[in-house]
Amino acid sequence: MFRTALLLTASALLALPLALWAQAESAGKTTESADRLIQKYALLAGSEDNAKSLVTGLRDGTEVKLSSGTTSTSFTSPTGKMGFGNVNIALSLAEASLKQQGITSPTPQQLQSSLTGILDQRASGKGWGEKAEQRAENARAERPERPLRPEKPERPEKPERPVR
Repeated sequence: MFRTALLLTASALLALPLALWAQAESAGKTTESADRLIQKYALLAGSEDNAKSLVTGLRDGTEVKLSSGTTSTSFTSPTGKMGFGNVNIALSLAEASLKQQGITSPTPQQLQSSLTGILDQRASGKGWGEKAEQRAENARAERPERPLRPEKPERPEKPERPVR
């Protein structure tokens, strides 16, 4: 009995540093992922502060506050908490949607509108691929149709061979 208790205590003491190390490493990767996304979307958001608000708000399911000069807006994602991969996908779809409309430097309201449209679809159960397909269908519908090929002239009939 004493031997079993001693063995369990020793095992717990040996495992504790490994658990703390894994937790610290996980926190380091989280910070690294957040920083990478903030840098990637700072231009889209208009500033690093806006990008930080976007990434942390979407990641934690908290309020996102965007500002530019005297205008500002805030919203909360209808999807709740999201992983870094989903945050990246949502922001890249919003960026592509804005570029498709010809907007390269969106206002906070334009960014909010584009992003909430995408997040509303996600919250309603649509997958990321369904949103991309919808964008692709919209893009295809706008393309002009190819002109018809001109008709080829008819071939003249072959002259008959003379009889010998």
